[in-house]
Amino acid sequence: MYLDLLHALPHVLSLTNFLAVTIGVVAGIVVGALPGLSATMAISVLVPFTFGLEPLVALGLMAGIYNGAMYGGAIPAVLLRIPGTPAAVATTFDGYPMAQKGEGGFALQVAVVSSSIGGIASAFALMLLAPPLSKLTLLFGPAEVFWIAVFAMCSIIFMLGGNVVKGLISACFGVFVSVVGSDPIFGNDRYTFGYLELLDGINIVILLVGLYALPPVLDLLESPLKTDTANENLGTEPIWRTLPRMMRFWKTWLRGSLIGIWIGILPGAGGSMAAFMSYNEARRASKTPESWGHGEPEGVAAAEVANNADTASALIPALTLGIPGTSVAAVMLGGLLIHGLQPGPMLFRENPDIVFGFMWQFLFGAILLLFLGGSLATNSFAKLLKLPRPLLGSVIIVLMVIGVYSIHGRMFDVYLMLGFGAVGYVMDKLKFPLPPVVLGLILGAFAEENLRLSLRIGRGDWGILFANHTSQVLVALTIAVVFGPSLKRRYWDNRKSGAQG
Repeated sequence: MYLDLLHALPHVLSLTNFLAVTIGVVAGIVVGALPGLSATMAISVLVPFTFGLEPLVALGLMAGIYNGAMYGGAIPAVLLRIPGTPAAVATTFDGYPMAQKGEGGFALQVAVVSSSIGGIASAFALMLLAPPLSKLTLLFGPAEVFWIAVFAMCSIIFMLGGNVVKGLISACFGVFVSVVGSDPIFGNDRYTFGYLELLDGINIVILLVGLYALPPVLDLLESPLKTDTANENLGTEPIWRTLPRMMRFWKTWLRGSLIGIWIGILPGAGGSMAAFMSYNEARRASKTPESWGHGEPEGVAAAEVANNADTASALIPALTLGIPGTSVAAVMLGGLLIHGLQPGPMLFRENPDIVFGFMWQFLFGAILLLFLGGSLATNSFAKLLKLPRPLLGSVIIVLMVIGVYSIHGRMFDVYLMLGFGAVGYVMDKLKFPLPPVVLGLILGAFAEENLRLSLRIGRGDWGILFANHTSQVLVALTIAVVFGPSLKRRYWDNRKSGAQG
């Protein structure tokens, strides 16, 4: 399996693929630097434009954007105290005080070096852990794959936190969208409402662009951006001169990378949790915890290394089991699907050059971030933050319409995208989670197909779903995911009341 990893390297080193990663990193930094935009939105807008590209080129753009945007979120966090991405909230704690003391340039350099180190660690984790896990999943039959799909949806619904009922409603909405169109076995129309355009089902790109790209743009247009002119001239030194000052952070980088990788693998956790955990652990281990929150560069390093270490690691369960660890990973699964790549057990066997090449692209993206981010994180970003929001939002909406229209060349898809955008906007305002919708769409039809195949193999006997030990273990894990959080909460409540009594 690891030989396939080496065989994929020459494909990634071609000029076209390497250029795609480079462009993706630069675009990701720009997107992350603009408050209100995110890697999820950027990749959602990008996906329709990748139809005519080779799969590795398209995936290279996505990997580059993901790496770049996670660092880019630190730029407004340091300069304006506005996190460019949700994962950059912890970066504001010490990054902005450093900028107020005239050390904004050094804070950004600590951020870019830490981000690169976290991304490199995450890419190596993906390379080392995904192949053996995928080899194990090749032993699964239709019944086991069905339970994996059920387990994946339950993991996202019950482990995201917040309102479980809202997560369940979101997932059911995604499953409903997945069954629109012709029945794959009998050919009957399902929920097409007489529209011929729906016979082939709803393209996942239309859903992704509508749900993930349109609501942030509307929020962008709604809220004005207040800028701070104190950091227009950052006076950044060459990054190689500041590296010796950062070497004392090596323990923080190591600890934060491990935390970020672990959080990335957990479904529904995400970079925000990784950044906060890493920041708290680094502060607890510090000899001068009283200086944290007042411009301690190690605090920037702790937050940025962790929120970048969850990037590639979030794709470990996504590529092998179809369980995305973050919303960006969920959108990337959609990107794989439009190029005919089905996430799951067979992906590593049928398309080894592409999937292993994708891993290399994450590694190269993290390395390029050190050079591109280090040279770009200067005075230009202070000017970039002053772009008129109405102009920026209008350009993004135009790109969304063009991209969706280019799928089939019909306005029906644009109207559908706008409809999903309205649904996404309402869901966002009502605090409904969006990842379960995408996962429901991806796994709904997948689960249905394997369920019906299992029943046909078992001649209608539902017992085939519980016939072997693997299925039984997956059922037990699903039950644990569903009931575990409530039982744990009840246990701690009883323990707390007993202690008070």
